Amino acid sequence: NAQTPKATKDYLHVPGPIVFDNKSYSLSWSSNPAENFYKQEYIVKGDNPDKFKTMALIDVVTGSNLKDVVNAKLAELKKMKETNPVVNYEVINNPKTGEYMIDFLLSANDANGNMNIVERNVYRYRSFTDKTGKASVQLFGISARSYGADIDKFFVALKANRKDLINKVSQFKIPDIKI
Repeated sequence: NAQTPKATKDYLHVPGPIVFDNKSYSLSWSSNPAENFYKQEYIVKGDNPDKFKTMALIDVVTGSNLKDVVNAKLAELKKMKETNPVVNYEVINNPKTGEYMIDFLLSANDANGNMNIVERNVYRYRSFTDKTGKASVQLFGISARSYGADIDKFFVALKANRKDLINKVSQFKIPDIKI
């Protein structure tokens, strides 16, 4: 008997699909790995979740403050940079909104030590108060990947258009959530 795939749970009740930069992203994966932590990933129809080109994501950490969540991500990136020279990041603080953005680059190597994946992420963090009155943090992010022979073109395009994605993410109306 063939098993029916289990539907992905929308923990955050985000009205979908998410439309970003004229692309429609549908919920493809979700997780509630801790009582106060929710993750949801969205991909474009036809994209493979394991080898996506672009992904939108929404994370929520309840009962936490913005600076702690941002600092935890920065500590993670700093640690990765110790062993991976491609890892690079920039923090952007918006004093008007109190939001933070982290623009960062990651890579992975194949078994032979050749770079086979490059991933660029722009994460936007904002504070909100959850339904119980606790300070909480919502992240909206866009991830773009390139694989194998396309990596060089990816780096050239990134150098020429780096600020475009930062501007688009900063201006995006982040979907409201309900936990």
